[in-house]
Amino acid sequence: MAFTDASLTALRVFREVAERGTLTAAATALGYTQSAVSRQIASLERAAGTPLLHRRHDGVRLTPAGQIVLRRAATVIDQLDATARELAGLPDEHATVRLGWFTSAGAWLLPTALTALRRTHPAITVTTREGSTPTLVRALRAGTIDLALLASAPPFRPPDNQTPALVLRTLTERGLRIAVPETHPLARGEAIDITDLHGQRWIAGTGQERVMGVWPGLDERPHIAHTARDWLAKLHLVAAGFGITTVPAALTPAMPPGVRVLPVRGGPAEQRRILLAHLPRPLPQPTARLADALRTAALKTDLSP
Repeated sequence: MAFTDASLTALRVFREVAERGTLTAAATALGYTQSAVSRQIASLERAAGTPLLHRRHDGVRLTPAGQIVLRRAATVIDQLDATARELAGLPDEHATVRLGWFTSAGAWLLPTALTALRRTHPAITVTTREGSTPTLVRALRAGTIDLALLASAPPFRPPDNQTPALVLRTLTERGLRIAVPETHPLARGEAIDITDLHGQRWIAGTGQERVMGVWPGLDERPHIAHTARDWLAKLHLVAAGFGITTVPAALTPAMPPGVRVLPVRGGPAEQRRILLAHLPRPLPQPTARLADALRTAALKTDLSP
C-alpha cells in the first residue's frame, strides 16, 4: 500500500490524535472506539512505511515522519473542507480566524482585542477555544487553530521541541500580583512585602492551574483554605474574605468589587509572559489583523497601572 492510497478518514483520525495527545481522547472526540482509532493509525503507518507516533505512558508524540504527515494532512483536510463548502454553496470561510487562548487571557485581553477588531474589520469572524499550553500547541501543529495565546514562566523555554519551531512573539511581560480582600490588613498599603505572605490563607488553583493561586516563591508550606479551577470563583472567594490568591497583572481590570490587586516586594522576581504563537509561515491577512489587534490590546493592558 502506497501513502497516496491513504484514506481521508485515516488522515482526519491522525490529526485528531495529534491534537488531543492520546488515542482515548481522540476516540471520544470523534465518537469512535479506541480500537477503531488504533486501526486507522495502523493503516496510515503501514502506508507511510514508518511509525508516525511514539506511544508513551502519558500519551503519544509525533515522530519526525509524523510531523511531516501532520503538516501535509492539515493542508489537505482544510482544502477538501473548503471545496465541500464551495460546492454546497456555503460562504467562504477565508475570513474566519481560529484562536486558542489560556484561561486568564479570556478575562481581559481576548474581549478587548475582539471588540477592537469587530469595530475596525467587521467582516472577519473569529472563533476561539480555551486550553492549556500543551493542548493549544498541539492544535497549532494539527492546523485546527491559526493563532494561540500562551502563558510562559521563567526560564521561558519554547513550548515544545518539535520542528519547525513555532513563531513566538512576546506581547507583554509583567510581574505576578496578589489579590486580597479590601478589608484585609495587607490591603492598606500600595505593595505587599514578601515576608507578610507567611501564614496567610490561600485560595489555590487545581491541576495545571495550581501554581496560579499560591505565590510561587513562598518559602513555607502554604495554608490552602480553598481550591478552585475557575478564576471567577477564586476572585469572589477573595472578595468575600476567605483568603488571598496570586493573579497575573493583566487580570487587574477584571477584579470584582471588594478586591485589591497589589505587587509584591522582595524575593525573586516572578515574571510571566503572554506569547502569541503560530506556525512559521506567512499569515493570511485576516489572521494578521487579529494578531495586530491582540498586540495592541496587550500594549494597553501593559501600560495600565
